Amino acid sequence: MNLSLTRTLHNLKQLQWTRTQSFHQKLHDLLNQCTNLIHLQQIQALMLTTALDKDNILLSQLIHTSASLGYPSFSYSLFTYNHRPNIFLYNNTIWALSKFNAPCAVLLFNRIRLLGLRPDNYSFPFVLRAVVHLLDDVVGRQIHCQAVSCGLDSDRSVVTSLVQMYCSCLHVSHARKLFDESTAKCGLLWNAMIAGYAKLGDMANARSLFDCMPGKDKDVVSWTAVISGYTQADNPNEAIALFHRMQLHNVNPDEIAILAVLSACADLGALELGEWIHNYIEKHKLHKIVPLCNSLIDMYAKSGNISKALEVFKNMRNKTIITWTTMIAGLALHGLGKEALGIFSCMEKARVKPNEVTFIAVLSACSHVGLVEIGHDYFASMKSKYGIEPKIEHYGCMIDLLGRAGYIQEAKELVRLMPYEANAAVWGSLLAASTRCGDAGLAAEALDNLIMLEPHNSGNYSLLSNTYAALGRWSESRIVRKVMRNAGVEKKPGVSFIEVNNRVYEFIAGDKLDVSFVGTFDVLHSISEQLKMVCLKTAHRGPLDVDD
Repeated sequence: MNLSLTRTLHNLKQLQWTRTQSFHQKLHDLLNQCTNLIHLQQIQALMLTTALDKDNILLSQLIHTSASLGYPSFSYSLFTYNHRPNIFLYNNTIWALSKFNAPCAVLLFNRIRLLGLRPDNYSFPFVLRAVVHLLDDVVGRQIHCQAVSCGLDSDRSVVTSLVQMYCSCLHVSHARKLFDESTAKCGLLWNAMIAGYAKLGDMANARSLFDCMPGKDKDVVSWTAVISGYTQADNPNEAIALFHRMQLHNVNPDEIAILAVLSACADLGALELGEWIHNYIEKHKLHKIVPLCNSLIDMYAKSGNISKALEVFKNMRNKTIITWTTMIAGLALHGLGKEALGIFSCMEKARVKPNEVTFIAVLSACSHVGLVEIGHDYFASMKSKYGIEPKIEHYGCMIDLLGRAGYIQEAKELVRLMPYEANAAVWGSLLAASTRCGDAGLAAEALDNLIMLEPHNSGNYSLLSNTYAALGRWSESRIVRKVMRNAGVEKKPGVSFIEVNNRVYEFIAGDKLDVSFVGTFDVLHSISEQLKMVCLKTAHRGPLDVDD
């Protein structure tokens, strides 16, 4: 136990107990020093022996602290001990239970009126927090009606909580109606509505609302909500562009914003911006925050700098299961299968239990370097050693491993024996394997299934067409292309990205609409002409001189 806390308790016991403000402050300070259940129980005992257990203010503080430390059951037991709780005590207990035991929090809220008490503008936000965890819109509407009957439906904090509740329950139109009807919009209400749109993937409305938001109300939460929304909606370019605007407005990013932008950098391979964020993390001493370091590992690995990813990994003192899994997956992505398995071995020695995602990374590492037998062993150990039932993703990894190594029959047999219906990823692995091995029959079977699962995926048709072409079966290759055209399946153009001065530029094959590309084509044409001249000179003179 904390020695200073023990001494303070001892000193307090020596005092002549009076209900003075100074004593209440000392007890409040004691609660702030609590770090575990033993501390809480000692303070409860102190309150019991000094007849302060009936003091609703001190009891509420004790309930709040115990819930904050993760002891909701203890919080509720403290509440039930008091036979005449007031609204203040009810509110703190509802808050304590809202996250850990949402149904109980709602029941407790419903008891308020039965006892003749009146819910206030704290009661509703706390119970609506519980409804968000329950995702029960029926209960949410009932509580909304009670807020109206209490005349609190226009209170800022209540309206904000109602907006959050309706967005969480996928009734964004109800949330927007409340937002539009509110006559005194505060920053919290704006943020709740913007975050609601962003979480539902409606980035058009989220961005429109954000752009209309008064500048004085925009804070880091507002910017972060939209940036995170763009990242989750697979629009990393917009996420990065908005992050740059956020910097121009001198808004310092918080942990959530940094995580979102690092994810966008990983998607685009924006290494320069990722390195700038890494420097920002170091400068502001955020490198001890494990999720940020995990994201840095992922960003560096996906952006091509696996050595830097390893450096971040090795410098981390506190590694979670996500840390180990991210590093294994990063090494596998770079084709460093043996190194990835070495990290997994270190993970086992550190007694960190792998999860389902870890084994996907491990099996992927085996697949990249053709370690069939080792992959079989790891796949078998999932259930026998760790009690993890393989899911279809794990079977998909094994089928990919067998297919890449040329074990086509074994892969087909595993598809037949696995306890799941083959999905697009499984048939895609078989199609790719059959293409490599020139098995046109299996390729056709795989494509038949893929057409049902992914009718508009042009890559599947191209693989089968290329398989026929490689076997010299040109007529069948043309038939596949014709079927593709008749089905209205268009081949997606190739896309590439380059990063210049922390900005990512996207290039699409055949895109000539943007006038800024005219100069690019002129430069490429000039380079092409110069290469032709060099080739002509070489043909006449022989090998190029060093000066050329």
